[in-house]
Amino acid sequence: MKKCNAVVTAVGGYVPPHIVHNEELEQKMDIPSGWIPKYLGVNERRHIREEGVGTSAICVQAALEICRKRGIQPSELDAIVLATATPDMITPSTSNIVAREIGASKAWAIDINGACSGFLSALDIASRYIEQQIYRYVLVLGADKMSSIIGGQDRITTCLFADGGGGVLLEPGPADSGIQHCFLRTDGSGADLLYVKAGGSRWPSSTATVNNQEHYLYMDGKAIFDYAVLHLTEAITHTMVKNNLSAQDITWLVPHQANQRIIDRTAEILSFPAEKIMRNVDRYGNTTSGTIPLCLWDYESRLRKGDRLLLAAFGAGFTWGALYMVWGYDGQG
Repeated sequence: MKKCNAVVTAVGGYVPPHIVHNEELEQKMDIPSGWIPKYLGVNERRHIREEGVGTSAICVQAALEICRKRGIQPSELDAIVLATATPDMITPSTSNIVAREIGASKAWAIDINGACSGFLSALDIASRYIEQQIYRYVLVLGADKMSSIIGGQDRITTCLFADGGGGVLLEPGPADSGIQHCFLRTDGSGADLLYVKAGGSRWPSSTATVNNQEHYLYMDGKAIFDYAVLHLTEAITHTMVKNNLSAQDITWLVPHQANQRIIDRTAEILSFPAEKIMRNVDRYGNTTSGTIPLCLWDYESRLRKGDRLLLAAFGAGFTWGALYMVWGYDGQG
């Protein structure tokens, strides 16, 4: 059987229209002017304001854009792999809801909860079905409605996290294009540093969990910073060594948009020049599973066939990883 790789052939994204500016949060939470961009690198973020609208709505818009760009109907999709930490509901999966809404009537659909590194996991899983020539069109989505799990008096989570996401279409392609290598790791010792306590089987929803604000995201920001930089650096270095690459060989580093300080410190350690790094945390905040596909969507017009992209992420769990791909087409826009 001839070797084939999973190649990106289209990109889509979506952010809600409602913009939450820093000034609004400064007044609401008594935050000094300039603190948010200085420490987090965020100037504005998007929130879904409508009642009864969840992560699936973001994914539907991105999916329809992807199909339109590629010139296919959703009914032609063979599979949907969706990364999210904020599903519409516990069951059924959000990918099932997306499949229904877009008319992907023959697609197998599954959710992945890998937090901020979930999109890398989704890409890795989806690519295997392409490489084994099981499916032709696999839609990979990453999105979160983080506004549904932030609140209370935590300045950092309220100012940093946001709603949005996107995705890509994977198709079979030549061995010298597409996804070349993926490195993924987990360390459960970090589970108590970034989590939402209530709403699962261990701590079911109750009056007490609501009153105690246990449905909001908890994050130990200082500890997360140190671990994130350490493991992002590890994953990127491992992937470059494994593929005989240097920073000079990479066209674009596509980091999870955790916050500006983590991105800057990681790039500094690895000697990646600023002009090679995709960034949009200043406009969209941290959309968790959605940051990497949103970067690809944002930068699509600057991408060219043959570009070497190194995607990297770190998230709750802890989970982290990196993925090396060769871009499959000339971007438009």
